[in-house]
Amino acid sequence: MEKGSTGAAEQIQPVSPCKDKSDEDTCAPDAYNSREGTGGATAGRARWTLLRQVLCQKKTDSPELKQVSVRRFATYDLFRRKKLSAQEHRGTSDDQWVEYRSVFYPEYSAFLRDNLGPLKVNEVLNSFDNTGNVCVWPSEEVMAHYCLQKRHIFKGAVCELGGGMTCLGGLMVAISADVKEVLLSDGNEKSIQNVRGMVERNRQAGKFGSTHVSSRVVRWDCEVDISALEGHFDTIMCADCLFLDQYRACLVDAIRRLLRPDGMALVFAPERGETLTLFCQLAQQAGLCVSQHQQYDAQVWDVHLKMRREGKQAYDENIHYPLLVTLTKGPQPSIKLIKMN
Repeated sequence: MEKGSTGAAEQIQPVSPCKDKSDEDTCAPDAYNSREGTGGATAGRARWTLLRQVLCQKKTDSPELKQVSVRRFATYDLFRRKKLSAQEHRGTSDDQWVEYRSVFYPEYSAFLRDNLGPLKVNEVLNSFDNTGNVCVWPSEEVMAHYCLQKRHIFKGAVCELGGGMTCLGGLMVAISADVKEVLLSDGNEKSIQNVRGMVERNRQAGKFGSTHVSSRVVRWDCEVDISALEGHFDTIMCADCLFLDQYRACLVDAIRRLLRPDGMALVFAPERGETLTLFCQLAQQAGLCVSQHQQYDAQVWDVHLKMRREGKQAYDENIHYPLLVTLTKGPQPSIKLIKMN
């Protein structure tokens, strides 16, 4: 039964995934590892300066900073974003609520609170990975769209790992699929605080039907977090979570342990140098069956081809086009993918 719409050179120093270091305010310029790839020390320092200026609400004046201001390609235009009025969002003046509605499946939409005001430098630098805490990245957008298209494949219990401030993919499963429960998770407490508010807002709007939707902090190398959920999920999903070297193996282990014997993980991520390849190698070494798909959705592939003709100044498939990797503990079940010409 289907629900209706109402129902890599530069690295940050490793931080303990079970402990925040909120008493520290600064970090060296070469310590920031960006989602935009490994462009060398100069680009890394420029990105770091950009981050500091954004967090401090300063202007970006230099040409170098404008060049790496970087989400050059920001969206596949799979969702329409409508800002809600104060009367519509029924929150405080600081809340910024928006409605994300699928372009191709417009019967499905979710309310997101995608900005909680100014971020604090120490929170961004010292908490568990914050890179998904600012916006909906292309990989998350694509994953959410794919989940709507393939909503009939989901069953039982579903978990999104590393969903950032919005967990848009997991939300779309909760809204559209006939599943028992959906867990929305991230390793950052600030993200989960935001997600909790979104879950409540969408629940009040009747988006989830009978599906139980919850959120919690899940840090991939925190034994307490993983053991509490071991072997529980039929489907695990994550988007663009492979680029931090120190957590890649932990993510593989978390997926392996959280999946049921016949479960499947859906991982959306760009190649981003060797990061996706390294992840797949680690997954195979852990005994998981790995399958990689480049062409999995007609709309996404069409935008990809059009943007590729624009050149790397606007679109670099190495960092902007998410591949789909499926992981299972046994032989891969059949998933009908879209055939391209």
